[in-house]
Amino acid sequence: MTTSKRTSDFVVGLTVLVTVVVLIGGTLWLRQADLGGRTKHLIVRSRDVGGVALGNPVVIRGVRAGRVEQIALGDNDWVVLQLGLDREVELPKDPVVLLTASSLFGEWQATVTSRDGVPPDRNLRAAIDEARAGSDTIAGAVLPDIAQLTAVAGRISGDVAKVAERVQVAFDDAAARELRESIRNFAVLSAELARTVNAQSRNLDRISTNVQTGLGTINEAAARLDAFAGRVDSATSRGELQTIVANSQNAARELVQAAQNLKGITDRLDRTETNLSRAVARADSVFAKANSRTGTMGLIINDPSLYQQSDSLVRELRALVADVKKNPRRYVNVRVF
Repeated sequence: MTTSKRTSDFVVGLTVLVTVVVLIGGTLWLRQADLGGRTKHLIVRSRDVGGVALGNPVVIRGVRAGRVEQIALGDNDWVVLQLGLDREVELPKDPVVLLTASSLFGEWQATVTSRDGVPPDRNLRAAIDEARAGSDTIAGAVLPDIAQLTAVAGRISGDVAKVAERVQVAFDDAAARELRESIRNFAVLSAELARTVNAQSRNLDRISTNVQTGLGTINEAAARLDAFAGRVDSATSRGELQTIVANSQNAARELVQAAQNLKGITDRLDRTETNLSRAVARADSVFAKANSRTGTMGLIINDPSLYQQSDSLVRELRALVADVKKNPRRYVNVRVF
């Protein structure tokens, strides 16, 4: 009996132990616990998460690579998500997370893609850029789901209906008459335009004729230019052009030398002009002193009495000479011993 009781107790204990193990294993499996350390975690920051919930899949290039583990409110109206990914999964370059609806039945997923793979939506890209933080946090944004697109389409259709109603109100009988009048005016304008086009076509014909004539003239000029080029080529081959160039160079050197000589002459003329100016200034000073009534030269030039006395002296000298010629013995007495 004791053995039977022990066997029963062992069976009961074993059953309880197995039940506990199964419950723990089931709970861990349901929560997808990381028992072997094969999961790496990513932190995502976004302004909104849409319909994403815990346990929603994380998809990379269309393949499920993990799940959403945590969702919490952050600072400054941000929402922080923690994604659990398989360690063997390689993230794309410059990764971002797009929270999107995966079906029409309200199922959502987190798609990890590169920044270049974001749809060309200005608001979406602005949200991604705003959500960028540090290197340990990935930017995230919510893609519009079918319900939002339907709501937007409904608003657009309502706006179109309002516009149609306004057009219907505006397009009454008066508007129809004005439209018919506009059509008639357009017909008249078309006729005028046709006549104008015909007139301009004739003008274009004359212009094309003139252009052809001008092209002929240009061809003649090109032929003359070709002949001139041939002459230049022949002159170059015989060395005449080189001779002309050499002579031009010699003439240029001689002109430079002549310019240098002319500059030297100009410098000497400048010095001569300076010396002449000094001589003129000195002569002017001498003439000024001579014109004044001071000094010997001034008295000689400006005193009339000197002229008168000189005139009387000349007369007396003439009388003396005449007397010497008439009576030389009076003045010269020669004795010979």
